[in-house]
Amino acid sequence: MAPTGTYIVSGSSDKIVQVWDATTGNELMKMEGHTHPVLSVAFSPNGAQIVSGSSDKTVRIWDATTGNELMRIEGHTRLVSSVAFSPNGAQIVSGSDDKTARIWDATTGNELVKIEGHTHSVSSVAFSPNGAQIVSGSHDKTVRIWDATTGNELVKIEGHTSFVQSAAFSPNGAQIASGSYDETVRIWDATTGNELMKAEGHTNLVWSVAFSPNGAQIVSGSSDKTVRIWDATTGNELMKIEGHTDLVRSVAFSPNGAQILSGSHDKTVQIWDATTGNELMKMEGHTISVWSVAFSPNGAQIVSGSSDKTVRIWDATKANELMKMEGHTLSVQSVAFSPNGAHIVSGSQDETVRIWDATTGNELVNIEGHTDSVWSVAFSPNGAQIVSGSSDKTVRIWDATTGNELMKIEEDTDCVWSVAFSPNGAQIVSGSSDKTVRIWDATTGNELMKTEGHTDWVWSVAFSPNGAQIVSGSHDKTVRIWDATTGNELVKIEGHTSFVQSAAFSPNGAQIASGSYDETVRIWDATTGNELMKIEQHTHSVESVAFSPNGAQIVSGSSNSTVQILDAMTGNKATTMDSWLFQEDGWVVLSGHPHVHLFWYPAELHCSFYTAPCLHIISIKPQTYLELDSGALGPNWASIFS
Repeated sequence: MAPTGTYIVSGSSDKIVQVWDATTGNELMKMEGHTHPVLSVAFSPNGAQIVSGSSDKTVRIWDATTGNELMRIEGHTRLVSSVAFSPNGAQIVSGSDDKTARIWDATTGNELVKIEGHTHSVSSVAFSPNGAQIVSGSHDKTVRIWDATTGNELVKIEGHTSFVQSAAFSPNGAQIASGSYDETVRIWDATTGNELMKAEGHTNLVWSVAFSPNGAQIVSGSSDKTVRIWDATTGNELMKIEGHTDLVRSVAFSPNGAQILSGSHDKTVQIWDATTGNELMKMEGHTISVWSVAFSPNGAQIVSGSSDKTVRIWDATKANELMKMEGHTLSVQSVAFSPNGAHIVSGSQDETVRIWDATTGNELVNIEGHTDSVWSVAFSPNGAQIVSGSSDKTVRIWDATTGNELMKIEEDTDCVWSVAFSPNGAQIVSGSSDKTVRIWDATTGNELMKTEGHTDWVWSVAFSPNGAQIVSGSHDKTVRIWDATTGNELVKIEGHTSFVQSAAFSPNGAQIASGSYDETVRIWDATTGNELMKIEQHTHSVESVAFSPNGAQIVSGSSNSTVQILDAMTGNKATTMDSWLFQEDGWVVLSGHPHVHLFWYPAELHCSFYTAPCLHIISIKPQTYLELDSGALGPNWASIFS
């Protein structure tokens, strides 16, 4: 929670850091950039910045007002489980599975102190109120206190019989509270390390503990799905709060001590009255991203790939969902139509490339060979081959009919985020985490050229329609145009305020469209680099953009699970494509907006619901068809009774 108590920050397994209004529960901001789950978040003392730690081994600092990433700190060699600011905001401490705690300069990101001593993962870290000491909890079952300047160990506290998951100083710095897999909460003397109190009551491991602002109480969250409040002197349980439907991973008091904040694996953040235990607010909003979109060659259809593991085809005019293709077992990162529009290729984090029939939705080929996530796929101009790029650091070419591997290119030194064929099919371009754009011979696999200039990961690459130029979008917030023969940088385009996730040429090569984490789609002059249009229709990061075959429209996919069609001349929204989802409780909700209940439909009848895209269907089970033309859908559905 922010120092003022007006904002709440949360981190999630969906890799996102979110800021919420503590009064209304509305989502105010979404910060994207981590490539793995976010395990820990905290506001700076003045509330101006947010620090996050992730399974991607990085610590990141964000602007709490704009959501822009200010700094990415690398150094830990395993996941970062805990982060915290010093009381003056000048330093950050982080704890990691690499058994170390590290102190960083919050302005420069430089490592100031590396604390070693724990013999197992460091699960929790915090500064003392005066900033002179650091407390850490570890899976080696100990709590340790360190000198924040030298990194020397001052006190080693033993007593827990299993992993210590959380540790925190009392407001006066005299005591330490810890929570453990041994299902207990304990309080220790911060000077001597003596155990002062052991609180028992949780029936499963304790994930998080925190003192109230006056130090009189302790709150804890547990895998038993409860939040509990304890007397910090006697250890008596004062309150047991039930409401979460899964383990409670994080707890904290509000600055005035009147409320308790909890975050759970049930995907919610909840606020509770610290006196009565009543639920005051529930915040839901972590959604499923649309990672990739593309038009069919005739412009009549759109294909999208999503974290919901599906590939979907939409009518580009009516925005109706025509087909849903299921088969991938993890997020679908990239999709593309074949040149004749008959097939679709998809690449997924399940390490496979799949080819689908664009008319029936049947899976035609399941291509296996990559040993890590597949981030990008594309057909060759003649449709005979497919190229794919992967986290296994390879670019591979496959036979589009048989799925056989034709070539494996292993020259990239890091994750390959984006790949594309040249218009004549003779070359392949790739963008990588090593900050380079490379061109390869599509027949021999030889590297023809390496362009350097980007200062961070290259997320997206594409050839111009005549093959003379290459456009790239990068984590460094720039779009760049390169000479495809010499590798010289022709234009450096600046304007986006966050990562550029996708970039594409218009069919005539005169313009470039780009999509960014700053929630905008922008159109640029491909010769001068001047910004022609800034389109602000999305409310979340834009993951993918593409021009329609005639250049009149742009399709964009966003992390809030929506696909939009935009007018390339005016920037106006032509339409937004949402789909319906069935929930287990029977409610039909809007995809990407699970809080929008459209109507209730008996769960036992879901299997018979009419969804077939064909004209006739024969089934051994009854079929249900809903006529909703005159229905009242949405939050105000009850008004039909008035």
